[in-house]
Amino acid sequence: MNEADALDIVQAAIWTVLIASAPAVVAAMLVGIGIALLQALTQVQEITLTFVPKIVAILLALVLTGPFVGAQIYAFSEVVFQRIQTGF
Repeated sequence: MNEADALDIVQAAIWTVLIASAPAVVAAMLVGIGIALLQALTQVQEITLTFVPKIVAILLALVLTGPFVGAQIYAFSEVVFQRIQTGF
């Protein structure tokens, strides 16, 4: 294995992590912005108000996008195992 092979695997790993984490991060970001806007409009500055909706949104996003995330991780592992099998 040379440097190009290692960089290729690292690039694929980073891309897989970004794709796999994107649904949860986007859900948390959208709910956070919505709650921040609601808090700004109503002058309610309760810090614990943000946690429960974010947790629910993240869990819902993970349930809905679980097969997609699993497929991405599976595809990455298949690429890595195939490269190990063929000797890079």
